[in-house]
Amino acid sequence: MRQARWRKSSFSGTGPDNNCVELAASDGAIHLRESEDPGTAIRTAPRPLGAFIRAAKAGQLDHVVR
Repeated sequence: MRQARWRKSSFSGTGPDNNCVELAASDGAIHLRESEDPGTAIRTAPRPLGAFIRAAKAGQLDHVVR
């Protein structure tokens, strides 16, 4: 992956204890990481990520183990 421009979630605070999800786009893919562990990222395509976000907003992920 080329040098990514990571963007912090708009729901994140500004203090040092405000870990959040960060996103970056490159080469037609979306990369996600947690700010607490920036060395680990997952890669997905825009369409599956959109489907995941819509399902989460609709409350369809309640059966996922937490």
